Amino acid sequence: MKSFQSFTIYQPKRLAVKLSAKGEQYVLKGHPWIFSNSIQKINKPPETGDLAVIFRKSGNKFIGIGLYDKDSDIRIKMLYNGSESKQIDAEFFKDQVQKAYSKRHPLLETDTNSYRLLFGESDGFPGLIADVYDKVLVVKFYSGIWFPYFSDFLDSLIEITECKTVVLRLSRKLQQSDRHNLNDGMIVYGELEDEIVVFREHGVRFSANVIKGHKTGYFLDHRDNRKRVGEMSRGKTVLDVFSYSGGFSVHALANGAKEVKSIDISAQALEVAQFNASLNAHEGKHHTLAGDAFEILNQMIEQKISYDLVVIDPPSFAKQQSEVNLAKKKYAQLAKLGAQLTKANGILVLASCSSRVSKDVFVETSLNAILKTGRTYKIIKTTTHDVDHPIGFAEAAYLKSIYLQLP
Repeated sequence: MKSFQSFTIYQPKRLAVKLSAKGEQYVLKGHPWIFSNSIQKINKPPETGDLAVIFRKSGNKFIGIGLYDKDSDIRIKMLYNGSESKQIDAEFFKDQVQKAYSKRHPLLETDTNSYRLLFGESDGFPGLIADVYDKVLVVKFYSGIWFPYFSDFLDSLIEITECKTVVLRLSRKLQQSDRHNLNDGMIVYGELEDEIVVFREHGVRFSANVIKGHKTGYFLDHRDNRKRVGEMSRGKTVLDVFSYSGGFSVHALANGAKEVKSIDISAQALEVAQFNASLNAHEGKHHTLAGDAFEILNQMIEQKISYDLVVIDPPSFAKQQSEVNLAKKKYAQLAKLGAQLTKANGILVLASCSSRVSKDVFVETSLNAILKTGRTYKIIKTTTHDVDHPIGFAEAAYLKSIYLQLP
């Protein structure tokens, strides 16, 4: 294992920054993003990772401090908004990590040893996430601003989580950067016996490939929804669409579902779903089917197949604003298909992780589409993120789900 400190890392400067009136108001309201068009003056040539100390135009009053990112339109990512000057050092970061950990206490009192410790801006670490899987902590950088500071808070992460291993993951963009000597999937603390780590969420066992898996190896945000679906599944037939590694499917099986079908375009993901199911005792049958979900669902309707419980949780359909209208059409399509595949008095669960499609728009689009099939509905519940994905500002709210009973 290499020590993280052995790498040559850029030594950041302190910048004095003044913003436009609109940019100032964003900082004063506590927003964590400063866009390039809000910056009016910087006293030195800036580089990614520099500390941006922000002052008001009138009176030079300190109002916050962030990290400069020359590779993003979000040019300054705020670490602190306030009128009292702050020293950005190991103690500052330790306090932030401890605050984040405290928010997760209710979850950690359950039979769960996997959680998101740091959820980017919402926990004061913009462009960074940190997920725990049992005794393995996976830290993922989405911005190069963090390279100069990782050693300042690595010890705090280890101490507070009591993890035995820390794995560093890098976004695709950072993997291609020449500004560091780091590798995606490198171990920066401890040892890793197996890249596949088994963990628990509410007593159900899953696995995460912490070296090669998507994101940090698993999707933790739907944990509470998976638990809820599991509790609804006893004795029922369940369809899990866009199942990926079987989160909803495995909870359903572990909670006594009679039969579960997992559909995903990735055969490899479905193999993981089968493995995850095998980690748990269950008597229900588990079938997997690889292919395009829209095509498969249409075929099932033609064959007059239906299920007691249908879960449809697609990937993001709107990664940019120009895709929102198309995303709404796809959500409407899936709601129609789901309604036609749900038995009388069955339950349909629809989800969206497109941050650019609001909860209200998603719900309205889905409900209108269901009515067009001739079905009626009763709203059981709507949900958002689990407790370890706190919503610290409006743009952080991306996940929404709606539970419907269809007479």
